[in-house]
Amino acid sequence: MSWWKNPKRSKFGKWLDSKGVTQIDFAEESSVSRRTIWRVCNEKNYIPSTSVLKKIMKTVRTIDKNKQTNDFFDL
Repeated sequence: MSWWKNPKRSKFGKWLDSKGVTQIDFAEESSVSRRTIWRVCNEKNYIPSTSVLKKIMKTVRTIDKNKQTNDFFDL
């Protein structure tokens, strides 16, 4: 099975895949470590710190202006 078809991907990971954005590209664009982006994409219960969440959502909104934090995370 290919990594991009991993059924255990989080909502965020599945969204990134659907947009054709790699984790590495997203990490660089958002100034968040690749390890943290990996965790956000692959650990369904992982919730990043507030400062990291702000960086992630700022970058998400450059791709889709209508996305909200609760579309990806159960806060």
